[in-house]
Amino acid sequence: MSDALQEAFFALHHGLPRQGPGSDASTRRLLALAGPLPERPRTLDVGCGPGRAALLLAAEAGARVTAVDLHQPFLDELRAEAAARGLSDRIRTERQSMTALPYPDGAFDLIWAEGSAYLMGFDAALRSWRRLLAPGGVLVVTECEWTTDSPAPRTAEFWARAGALRTGERNTAAAEAAGYRVLGVHELPDGDWFEEYYDPLARHADAADPARPGMAQAIAWAREEIALRRAHGADYRYRGYVLTPTVTEEKTMWTTRAEHPGSAGAADRAAIRDVLLGAFPTPLEADLVEALRADESAWLPELSVVAQTPDGTIAGYALITRGWVDGEPVLTLAPCAVRPEFQRQGAGAAAIRAALEAARARDGEKLVTVLGHPEYYPRFGFTPASGFGIRVGFEVPDEAIMVLPLTEDRPLPAGTIRYPEAFGV
Repeated sequence: MSDALQEAFFALHHGLPRQGPGSDASTRRLLALAGPLPERPRTLDVGCGPGRAALLLAAEAGARVTAVDLHQPFLDELRAEAAARGLSDRIRTERQSMTALPYPDGAFDLIWAEGSAYLMGFDAALRSWRRLLAPGGVLVVTECEWTTDSPAPRTAEFWARAGALRTGERNTAAAEAAGYRVLGVHELPDGDWFEEYYDPLARHADAADPARPGMAQAIAWAREEIALRRAHGADYRYRGYVLTPTVTEEKTMWTTRAEHPGSAGAADRAAIRDVLLGAFPTPLEADLVEALRADESAWLPELSVVAQTPDGTIAGYALITRGWVDGEPVLTLAPCAVRPEFQRQGAGAAAIRAALEAARARDGEKLVTVLGHPEYYPRFGFTPASGFGIRVGFEVPDEAIMVLPLTEDRPLPAGTIRYPEAFGV
């Protein structure tokens, strides 16, 4: 597509409520099929356009939405509408390519992609985005597909030019092959095509200036697509798929345990140091663990946890030590690391979960603190510490200091976190 034609298409679609078939009612239906979600689900809206889905998810599901698109004017529209609706604190817009999303593994509870996966291919999108889902997370994607094996020749010719379609059976099989289980499907009704998309698009086409470079071709394409739907709409449909990963890598590959104590643990200690040296650019974290291990007031041996492969190779590590909030004992998670060759495979998450479970098993523990990536640690239940009146005595972003309550029946301390001396803060 030429630059002029692309710009004409964007111009023709500016101000439309949607960039493809859909409706708030269908978004709500797909959301219901997703089942129970966390109270404030971390949500990624991929190819968000002007953001109708993002706005609904933020307002009605309480979602914290990261909305991504490559076309900045769409993001500007969404940002302005979010402000007008009082949702600016729940929606963050980012100009990103859906083919190279820069977020850590497990960063989102919900990924939403209405009409956008086809841009990179249904199969490729499902494989690429799977790593971004937290355990139990849900991917919602809508896709245009055939309803028949013998569409009208005019329909087949148009979609051969616009983008190859498949049947629902083949899309379902592709989703399963990509490692998902289908929780539900929803066929978009005809009103989602016309009332929400084609009728407004036709009005824009009637009002557009055909003398603008590329616009005559863009108008002709839009009118052809609308006419085709009226004449042969029974040949194809838009269907929403609600998917969840079948299993997580950490459950199938990793076993976890506390490091061996005393002289029996020499090999463990050496392997843990190797993991830390490989994961970080300097030896600071490896030296920190050695210093913490020597601090009897901080070291809790059962909370030094490794994740290992079936052959016993230590691949991931998570450490929880003693900390204090205004003198009251709490727990502190850090450092966590994965050997480079095992990164993005769930080893770190497996070690962290095992360490947190061991922390819960200790009598009297109230909470765990962490200073870390705000897009990663919420998958384990961490939330901003400021909500509990807990802070640190140095300058860091508020969202980077998080806590995980371990109990509901004991009051939590409030005040300033004090770390073991080895941290040097």
